[in-house]
Amino acid sequence: MCVERQQSEENTTIRRPHRAPAPVKEGPRANHEIRVPRVQLIDAEGQNRGILNTDEAVALAAEAGLDLVEIAPNNDPPICKLLDLGKYKYQTQKKAAEQRKKQKTQEVKEIKMRPNIDTHDYEVKMRSVKKFLEEGDKVKLTMRFRGREMAHQEIGLQVLMRARDEIATISKVESEPRMEGRQMMMVVAPTR
Repeated sequence: MCVERQQSEENTTIRRPHRAPAPVKEGPRANHEIRVPRVQLIDAEGQNRGILNTDEAVALAAEAGLDLVEIAPNNDPPICKLLDLGKYKYQTQKKAAEQRKKQKTQEVKEIKMRPNIDTHDYEVKMRSVKKFLEEGDKVKLTMRFRGREMAHQEIGLQVLMRARDEIATISKVESEPRMEGRQMMMVVAPTR
């Protein structure tokens, strides 16, 4: 009995309570969160007030009914400005959202063809390729070979070269036609 208890005590693990990491505050430090002894102060009108003690700057901010916000924390001494913190955060969020909206992610669109493609089907696919390139996306042209078509890869290569020559004014070839299994692929990107 004593041996069993001793073995069970050895097998038990000690559990420690889970401690979450300290929360990281987003945004600039303001008012009493600024821990440096001296700051360079810019008032609400944008005038440089020079280097002041942090306590004096916080008092000036309270007197003006504004917040002391750290604008450039990496400078020596840090540059702080008197402004409304809520309004400042709102404007920075708005600016960031505007930047995200303007940012265009480039996608790779794929157009699949066969070596014995009909002229009308080819023209429809080329219109799609031109539209994708004008929108700023890359286009991957894939030539699929089935069965005995593998014996005549030069026909598929001719179709891809014809497509390349047709869109040469609005695109550049990023990767030349190459075989991957039963497919021949070529990637083109817009010139702008």
